[in-house]
Amino acid sequence: MIALIRKVLLWAWGIMITPAVTLGLGFLTLGGFIGGVMFWGAFNTALEVTNTEKFCTGCHEMKTNVYEELTRTIHFSNRSGVRASCPDCHVPHNWTDKIARKMQASKEVWGKIFGTIDTRSKFLGHRLALAQNEWARMKANDSLECRNCHSSVAMDLQKQTQRAADIHTQYLLTGKATCIDCHKGIAHELPNMEGIDPGWKMPKELEGKKMAVDSPVEELRRFVADVHTGLF
Repeated sequence: MIALIRKVLLWAWGIMITPAVTLGLGFLTLGGFIGGVMFWGAFNTALEVTNTEKFCTGCHEMKTNVYEELTRTIHFSNRSGVRASCPDCHVPHNWTDKIARKMQASKEVWGKIFGTIDTRSKFLGHRLALAQNEWARMKANDSLECRNCHSSVAMDLQKQTQRAADIHTQYLLTGKATCIDCHKGIAHELPNMEGIDPGWKMPKELEGKKMAVDSPVEELRRFVADVHTGLF
């Protein structure tokens, strides 16, 4: 039996290393096509597996630190039931940008191997540098991941507070600022920002500016006050 198996293996190996002189061009083309489809399917499946929240939180460094923080934010739980997962904010949706991000993130494997942030104290020690790297990346790509869900074209400025509408009109819509300039810490806790330039500051002309229209909360408070006044 062993001799037969060895003979079959040698025969298969011989077929693999012998130049094809008897196989037709059509057969080779079809075989190459099928092989290419199988390779692409396997590659794309592996890519999508690494693009899930389950994969992202598979190591304790992420699950017990930044993921725990995410669960306490509006991006995780909100009235509309729309949830942003890890890859939604940290992986671009366009294929070319996604591949570039995956290649960039591959170096993070070394951090896992060498335990760069394998304890809470280590994570906190590197938190500022990690945050600054991500802020710089999102600044460079004009907050591409934010824009996967948030479109400035679709914004209804009339439903925003007056100050938010003014800032979006003067800075976001004109390209003077991008999402990450103002919305740092929106999904994770901020590092110690003492002595750190936030990157964007409230313009002097908008500091202390009162809203031209009341927010829904203020309208409700005024309504309740009016009702109480009428009763008494």
